[in-house]
Amino acid sequence: MRKIAIYGKGGIGKSTTTQNTVAGLAEMGRKVMVVGCDPKADSTRLLLGGLAQKSVLDTLREEGEDVELEDIRKDGFSGTYCVESGGPEPGVGCAGRGIITSINMLESLGAYEESVGLDYAFYDVLGDVVCGGFAMPIRDGKAQEIYIVCSGEMMAMYAANNICKGIQKYAKSGGVRLGGLICNSRNVDRESDLIEALAKRLGTQMIYFVPRDNMVQKAEINRQTVIQYDPSHKQADEYRNLAKAIDGNEMFIIPNPLTIEELEEMLMEYGIMDAA
Repeated sequence: MRKIAIYGKGGIGKSTTTQNTVAGLAEMGRKVMVVGCDPKADSTRLLLGGLAQKSVLDTLREEGEDVELEDIRKDGFSGTYCVESGGPEPGVGCAGRGIITSINMLESLGAYEESVGLDYAFYDVLGDVVCGGFAMPIRDGKAQEIYIVCSGEMMAMYAANNICKGIQKYAKSGGVRLGGLICNSRNVDRESDLIEALAKRLGTQMIYFVPRDNMVQKAEINRQTVIQYDPSHKQADEYRNLAKAIDGNEMFIIPNPLTIEELEEMLMEYGIMDAA
């Protein structure tokens, strides 16, 4: 079983990309579990048809410690399993606790056992936070592969580089490796070239370029992945190809993050920033 964590700047389309990719893997016959690691508990809604799934922390608060696997894991699109970690009540406690509690509980309830037949476990992790509970998939070796969703926008690239610093820090103790950058296009000038250049500087690859298409929003409004909503649409094929790229990926590295000065120099080289 491959354990994958998806990171990226908040608002970059990480959860949407994850769910559409998982739909592609499921369509290929892969058995996948998605663990949402965002307190908003919205990392699996497209796979569940918009169902507001009760999170692990909410279940524990309401039912106590006597919890069965079926209480926290729901069946989603094409046989996927969906789990939402959840978070504390607003203004109380650490949101990272949900991730730690969820993964430990899933392990104790046998969600990862060989008999379950999982090919993949995906962790959809909040924003670009790589500290505390949100770093758990990296820090404790719960994830073997990291993919970073980014775009040609400066702050998305800055976040990707920052996440690479976290991967580098925990690579030896946790064994985690970077599998590549996923460009979720924002139609920035020379975007593909820019992300290819960033990937090269980091020592990795742009594993896929996802073009911008309004079909993604239309499918989301209808509470579905693109593959489920309109399987014949060209954007559905983009996510199928991304799923195939991840499924066949063999390039896993410890990244070499850039300094902020090096990152800004690269942005100026590609005409994204004006020289001072």
